[in-house]
Amino acid sequence: MNADITPVPHEPAEGESDCQHVLTHLYEYLDSEMTAADEHRMRAHVAHCSPCLVELSVEEIVKKLVKRSCAEQAPETLRLRIREQITILAR
Repeated sequence: MNADITPVPHEPAEGESDCQHVLTHLYEYLDSEMTAADEHRMRAHVAHCSPCLVELSVEEIVKKLVKRSCAEQAPETLRLRIREQITILAR
């Protein structure tokens, strides 16, 4: 956990359901920006709440796709063609 991160509270805010709390802090969970106790609480909730588990699964997939997409590089031939087109359009 990053020392600059303020962990989420252990209990939902007043009037906030457990589901609202989980969904509000989903990315903190996915990014490992919670205390061990908070992570345990999140895991315990999604283990028994199908809608939150589905949301967590979708967000995990999106996060993995974005990470993979950011790591891929365009083939050199494509990069050259794009650079040529930019040069032509900039004239």
